[in-house]
Amino acid sequence: MYILGISCFYHDAAAALLKDGRIAAAAEEERFSRIKHDFGFPEQAVQFCLDHEGIKAGDLDYVIFYEKPFAKFERILMSSLQTFPRSWKVFREAMISWLGDKLWIKNIILDKIGIESHKILFGEHHMSHAASTFYPSPFEEAAILTVDGVGEWTTASTGLGKDRQIVLDREIRFPHSLGLLYSAFTAFLGFKVNNGEYKVMGMAPYGKPKFVERIFDHLIDVADDGSFRLNMEYFSYHHSDEKTFNARFANLFGKPRTPETPFFTSDTRYPAYFGERTANYEERCRENEHYADVAASIQRVTEEILLKLVRSLHERTGQKRLCLSGGVALNSVANGRILRETPFEEVYIQPAAGDGGGALGAALYAYHGILGNPRGFIMEHAYWGKSYSEDEIKDFLDKEQISYKRYTDDSKLLDRVVEEIQAGKVIGWFQGRFEWGPRALGNRSILADPRSEEMKDTVNIKIKFREPFRPFAPVVLEERAADFFDARGAEKQYPARFMLLVLPLLEGRGEQVGAVNHMGTGRLQTVRKSWNPRYYELVRRFGEATGVPVLLNTSFNLRGEPIVNSPFNAFQTFRKSGIDMLVMENYLIEK
Repeated sequence: MYILGISCFYHDAAAALLKDGRIAAAAEEERFSRIKHDFGFPEQAVQFCLDHEGIKAGDLDYVIFYEKPFAKFERILMSSLQTFPRSWKVFREAMISWLGDKLWIKNIILDKIGIESHKILFGEHHMSHAASTFYPSPFEEAAILTVDGVGEWTTASTGLGKDRQIVLDREIRFPHSLGLLYSAFTAFLGFKVNNGEYKVMGMAPYGKPKFVERIFDHLIDVADDGSFRLNMEYFSYHHSDEKTFNARFANLFGKPRTPETPFFTSDTRYPAYFGERTANYEERCRENEHYADVAASIQRVTEEILLKLVRSLHERTGQKRLCLSGGVALNSVANGRILRETPFEEVYIQPAAGDGGGALGAALYAYHGILGNPRGFIMEHAYWGKSYSEDEIKDFLDKEQISYKRYTDDSKLLDRVVEEIQAGKVIGWFQGRFEWGPRALGNRSILADPRSEEMKDTVNIKIKFREPFRPFAPVVLEERAADFFDARGAEKQYPARFMLLVLPLLEGRGEQVGAVNHMGTGRLQTVRKSWNPRYYELVRRFGEATGVPVLLNTSFNLRGEPIVNSPFNAFQTFRKSGIDMLVMENYLIEK
């Protein structure tokens, strides 16, 4: 049985294909379209899924969309009417986009895919989130928490999964949203909503949470069980598609940060790619420290609310295991605190926790929740995207007349790469199927030596040109994670393998891995040989050579672009950047 799940028309459009309840293929559209956070109908992702299995649309038993378009349109319409005339622009745009396109998902699926009408199903947004995390988890029974911006009406839900059944019995509804609260601060801090939230999380450790009480006093009321209500007098997102906060919000926290302005404080490096140090450096430091304090405050508030929600859910369900999903579940700092500070002993988060993962959740819900089929699949890794054979890579290199060396002995290739990394070289690493979700987990990664703090600037100068406060991730052998991080068993937790967990570095270890030390913490990825033997062996050999079984891992892309998919994408990124060496399967390309 083949079931295709689809998510689109908000952000991070994606498709996921199940074969007899197991993932066959899954990908976000951006990897093919090369449009970051592409929200359009995922035609290329759908075609990839079909091609991967060698099937046609007629072979699909069902296609399921991840939410209910009419319910979502009702929310947009009702919110616009309740806030009219301030919302007239939103109302106008909604009429154009929804009546012209988004509302008629069934017709679009019929047209784009070509499947019989009776095979098309619709899920609910937060049920798709819940299904995406519970069904592929290793848990027979678990508590479930979903938190995001907004689905149809729901912004957070809690419930219980047991075998094939998921019951979400409590919810918080729009406009009260923890995800949209965080997004308002994202916009205030000069970052793009639905794109820059992770930058706020990265900025937060450089500040102090000075404004926590101000947020609780003015913006949000939180009950003991974690349920909350926002004071909408400070926000605009419920009646504007351009602004998330208003002047009253700005009066609380000061002038909004200008986008793209260099960020540095007395605790960050002043990277060379910023140019000469400004004459008013001290003044700019103080200004940026204010913004870091704001970031630290909303991060702390988010963590505290999530901890209340999780503790209340544990008390209500008595479960030892927790499944998290929704965009807020990508907040890896909060995830670390949930593991360390709540009674839950095990946590599962699948790697595409945001809206892209709704495609997978919808398909799983159709298979288990609607059709009642038994569970049997556990998502142990994230490698569900497209791969390229050695012949395809060779054909590309030969066609473009690119000089390369092909290694027939993988051991010799790995030893060469380890030597180059030790020599300070930055490596583009391309192998196997690309990752499902927003994290590069060793198949489309840029790798470097983590031991020197200067490597942060090196990677940024050569490739990323990004803000110096943003961390690079450490990839560490699973069995050695507790030697470097305050893991306490967390090295075996699923969020760690998907780079969805920030943990403190042990005393004395931060100096050994300066390039991945983010103010005493790291957003680690643990790797096990059975998941990715070649990647594991590379890290192991680097550890054998240096005593540090850790590598710096960042996504294989240039700033503002999606992670690479194809050999062409990989080579173009290599060519345009200062990456020293590109490895594509057994082919090595140097500059």
